[in-house]
Amino acid sequence: MLAPMPDAPPDARALRPASQIERLRQRAGGAAVELALRGLAATARAHPRARAAFRSVAVERDVPYRPTGLAAHRLDVYRPRGARRGLPVLLHIHGGGFRILSKDTHWLMGLGFARAGMLVFNVNYRLAPEHPFPAAVEDVSAAYRWVVEHAASWGGDPSRLFVAGESAGANLTTALTCAASFERPEPFARAVFETGVVPRAAMPFCGLLQATGTGRFDVPPFVRDRLKVIERSYLGEAPPPFGTAFADPLAILESDATPARPLPPFFAPVGTADPIADDTLRLKAALDRRGVFCEAPLYEGEPHAFHAFVFRPAARRCWNDAHAFIDRVRNTR
Repeated sequence: MLAPMPDAPPDARALRPASQIERLRQRAGGAAVELALRGLAATARAHPRARAAFRSVAVERDVPYRPTGLAAHRLDVYRPRGARRGLPVLLHIHGGGFRILSKDTHWLMGLGFARAGMLVFNVNYRLAPEHPFPAAVEDVSAAYRWVVEHAASWGGDPSRLFVAGESAGANLTTALTCAASFERPEPFARAVFETGVVPRAAMPFCGLLQATGTGRFDVPPFVRDRLKVIERSYLGEAPPPFGTAFADPLAILESDATPARPLPPFFAPVGTADPIADDTLRLKAALDRRGVFCEAPLYEGEPHAFHAFVFRPAARRCWNDAHAFIDRVRNTR
C-alpha cells in the first residue's frame, strides 16, 4: 500500500490557489482509481483463460503513431494469427473520464475484437488535466490518420475501418466520425477529413458525448460532482483557439449542419442504470432525424461500462450484439 502523503504546513497550503488544491485532489483520486484498475487488468491478463485466448492473437506493443517519444503517442496492434491480408480494421479508444487509464488497462477490448477477425489498433492519448482539450482529440485524429496510412502494412484494409470506444473514448469515437464526415476548420478535424476515409461504422459504448454542461444529468449530487470534475479537467481553464465543438460531438450531430460525406451506421449500447445514458438516447434521436442507422440497445439495470465485466451475462450479450452488428456491416457495401 502506498504511504499517505504528509500534509503541507498550514502556511504552505494557504499559499496555494484553491484551483491548484482541487487539481491535486483530483489527481490523487484519479491515480488511486487508475492504480486499482491497472492491478485488476494485470491480474486478469495472467488468468489461464486470457493466456489461452492470446495464443490466437499476435500483439505488437508500443508502436509510435506520433514522433514525440511520449507513451501517450503509442498504440498496440492486435492481429489474428494466421489471418490473410485485407482484414477489417478497428481503432479502439479507451475510456477513463479523459483523465485516467490507457491501452494497457483496455487490452481486453483489443483481444476481443481481434479474436473476432479484426486488425485492432488500441491507442493511447494525452490525458487531462495536464493536457486539456483539444489534446486528446488531436491525438486520436493523428492516430486515425496513421492507421489509414499504415493499416495495410499490418494486413488490414483501411477502407473497412471501424472506430470504437467507451465513455470518454465514445466521445472521441464520435468526434472522429464527425471529423471524417463534416468539413470543419479545426486542424485536427481537417487531418481526419483529408484522409478521405469515413469509418465503416462507429461504435460508441456508454458515451459521455457532450463534455460541457454536465449539470444537465438528473443524477445524485456525488455523481454530478464527479461529472463536473471531468468537465473542468477536460476543458481546462483557457478557451481553446477553435472552440469546444469537438468536446461535444453530440451537439454537432444534433445541429442542422450537413455532412460533406454520409455518416456511417452507429452501434451505441448503454445500460439503463448508467447515469449518463441520456447522451446515448439523444444520439439515437439525432441520428434517426438524419436518417442514419443507429442500433442503440438498452441493457436493463446495467451500470456504466458494464460491458467491461465480461463474466456477467449482460456484458456477454453486449459483446455478442456488437459482433453481430460488425458482421452485418462487414457484409454490406
